[in-house]
Amino acid sequence: MMLYPAMKDLLTHVPSRYELVNVVACRARQIAREAELAGEPLQDKPVSIAIQEVADGKLSAPAGDGQEEAGQAEG
Repeated sequence: MMLYPAMKDLLTHVPSRYELVNVVACRARQIAREAELAGEPLQDKPVSIAIQEVADGKLSAPAGDGQEEAGQAEG
């Protein structure tokens, strides 16, 4: 079974597999929440969308100790 995008490609944007899981999970929850609030159906699963965002370079691991997550929650 071939995964697309390949793990090695995803790891160029996020330094470790563990961090990749966290980044994708957080973004997938955000995507699902936004779609639910907007009342719009998603064409793909939220996790698939988040993985594709990482592969496209639109999403990467936050620098520092989670300051970005706190900033997103406030604004």
